[in-house]
Amino acid sequence: MPNDLTLLLLAVLGLAVLFDYINGFHDTANAIATSVSTRALRPEHAILMSATANFVGALTGTAVAKTISSGLADTPPGAPGQTIVAAALIGAIIWNLITWRFGIPSSSSHALIGGLLGAVVASIGASSIKVDGVLTKVLLPLVLSPVLGVVVGFGMMVVILNVFQHANPRRMNDRFRRLQVISAAFMAFSHGSNDAQKTMGIMTLALIAAGVLPADSQIPLWVIVLAATAISFGTAAGGWRIIKTMGQKVVKLDPVHGFAAETTAASIILTASHFGMPVSTTHVISSAIIGVGSSDRLSAVRWGVAGNIVIAWILTIPASALAAGIAYVVISPFL
Repeated sequence: MPNDLTLLLLAVLGLAVLFDYINGFHDTANAIATSVSTRALRPEHAILMSATANFVGALTGTAVAKTISSGLADTPPGAPGQTIVAAALIGAIIWNLITWRFGIPSSSSHALIGGLLGAVVASIGASSIKVDGVLTKVLLPLVLSPVLGVVVGFGMMVVILNVFQHANPRRMNDRFRRLQVISAAFMAFSHGSNDAQKTMGIMTLALIAAGVLPADSQIPLWVIVLAATAISFGTAAGGWRIIKTMGQKVVKLDPVHGFAAETTAASIILTASHFGMPVSTTHVISSAIIGVGSSDRLSAVRWGVAGNIVIAWILTIPASALAAGIAYVVISPFL
C-alpha cells in the first residue's frame, strides 16, 4: 500500500508539472502577444524574456497557492484526496488543450479551479465546497477583473493620448515601442506571480492528501521552484495559435496600445496576487486590450472575436468541471 501511495503521489505531481507546462505555452500570449504584434520585440526574444520574468514572478509569494490548496473545498479524513487532485488536473489539461487547438485564449486558472470543483463534487458532494471562498476568491474576481481591465485600460489610453496629443505620431510610436519592452516584462512577471502559484497550491494539496504534509502547511520551497521552472519551460515553448488571436485578431495594436494594455493588466494581476485571488491573466489582458482599443473608436474592436473569447470565459469553469467529474468517475476504480 505505501508503494501504491508513493506511485500515486508521483503520478499526481507529474500531472501537476504537465499542467504547469501547458499553462506556460497556453498563456505565453498573455505576456508577449502585444509586444510581438507591434514589433517591439522579436518573437524569440519575447519568449526568452517572458520565460525569465515568469520564473522570477513565480518566486514572489504564496498567497494564491494557499487559496488553491485550502480555500476552495474541504476534503474530510478518508476522502480520496489524491484521486480528486488527479481528476482536477486531467479536466483542466483537457480544456486547455482544446482551447489551445482552436486558438481561444481561455483561462488556465479557471480551468484548474473548475477541475478541482468538479472532481470534489463527483467524489464527496457539493457540500464540501467552501461557498464563501469560491464567491470571494473566484467568482468576484472573475467578474471584476475583466471589468477593471476594460475600464482602466480605456482610462489609461485616454490619459496617454491627451498628454501626447501634440507629439509626432512616428516619434511617439518609437518611444512606446521601447517602453513596451518594460511593460511586457512587467506583464510576464505578474503572470508568474499568479499562475505558477496555482500549480504550487494543487501540488501542496496532493502532498497534504498523501499525509506528507500537515493540513494548512506552508508551500515547500522545492514545490515553488518546481512550479516556477515548469511554467517557464512551457512559456519558452510558445503558444503561437493564441498569440495570433490576442495580438492580431481582437484589435489592431500600436506600441502605445500595447504598453497601456500590458501595464494595466500587470497592475491588476499583481494586486490580485497580493490578496491571494487566483484571477485569470487571460481575462485581464484580453479585457485590457479591448479597453485600449475602444478608446480610439468602438468599431476598432473586432467584437465577433471578442464575443467568442467571452463565451470561452463563461464555459471554462463548467466545462473543465464536467471533464474533471468524468475523469474522476473513470479513474477512481483503478486508484
